This record gives sequence, C-alpha cells and structure tokens, in this order.
Amino acid sequence: MFETEMEYKKDISIDVLALDIEWARQASTFMKYAMEQAAARDTADRAKERLEVYDAGLGLKIRANPAQFGLEKITESSVQAVILLDKEHARLSDELNTARYQLEVIAAAVRALDQKKSALENLVRLQGQNYFAGPSVPREIGKEWVKEVERNGARDKVKEAMIKNEHSLKTASDCQPKKELRTPAEMRRSRKYEEIKSRQINRK
Repeated sequence: MFETEMEYKKDISIDVLALDIEWARQASTFMKYAMEQAAARDTADRAKERLEVYDAGLGLKIRANPAQFGLEKITESSVQAVILLDKEHARLSDELNTARYQLEVIAAAVRALDQKKSALENLVRLQGQNYFAGPSVPREIGKEWVKEVERNGARDKVKEAMIKNEHSLKTASDCQPKKELRTPAEMRRSRKYEEIKSRQINRK
C-alpha cells in the first residue's frame, strides 16, 4: 500500500504545466496502484478465509459440548451468539475489516487514476486548441474596474441631480398663488362694480 496520504494525493493530481511528464508517468503510476490493489484483495481474501475456518471449528466444538460454553440447548442462533462473543473471532473479524478498508481505499485510487487518464486526454486536447495560451493584449482588470466604478458613479450623480431639479420645480409650482375660479354671475357683478367705481372717480 502507498506509504502516505500525501503520496496518494500527489499521484492523482495533475500539473497542467507539465502534461508531457504527467503522461510519461501515468502508466507506471497506474500499474503501481493496480498491483497494490491485487495485493490488498489477496490480503482481504486470506483474512476472510482465516475467520471462516476459525468460526467453523469453534461451531463444531460448541455443538459437541454445549455445556462447556454455557448452553443448555443447541440452536443455530445460540451457536452464532457464542461465536460472536469469542475474543479470537473478534480479533480475526477486525483484521478482515481492516483488510477490506485498505482494499477499498486502493480501489478508489485506481479509479481516480483512470479518471486522471481521461482528464489528461482532455487537457492535451485543450492545449492543442491553444486553451492555455494567454491573450495577445492582456487586460488590465484593475484599471478597467476603476473606470467602470467611475462611470457608474457619474450616472448616479446625474440621476440624483435630475431628481433634485424635478423636486425643486414641483416645490416652486406649489408655492405660487393659485387663481380663484369664479362663476359667471360673480364675474358680471365684479365688472358692474368696476364700472360704478369708475363713474364716481370721473365725477370728482
């Protein structure tokens, strides 16, 4: 099994700036983990076999002399209960679980390396399409962002000034005295009053 988790992460990672090196070592790396997977599967199979052999032998002893194991009556469930509580069974079962866990981890590494192969193929394809080539005229993002902020600020100021001007015009209009609307009868009486007043002034 690979020595450290750091080694595992390093082997499945991709350096996009060294795709040629990644491809050169892909096959050997995959072979290393495939062999580790085979060894881990063999270890798990052997651990399972040891556990099964021990359980079978212990089961025969229990059935041959149930009183020795505290049983009055032989049933399949009672035999299994005694086996599960046996210390050697627990130790061998723990070995099997550890072996299975290591097998799953290495199997995951093999699957990850298979995915890495597909990723390398796609990256090489993208490189052939100049995906990683920089732009001919690099954009100065900092300056462009400042200009955008200034443009947005100018638009906000113009909008604010328009709102203030509209509010001022409305206020001035509201302050002007409004002309009273009079009925036709009131207008006739007003003209008659003006005529009488004009005659009195002329007499004087």
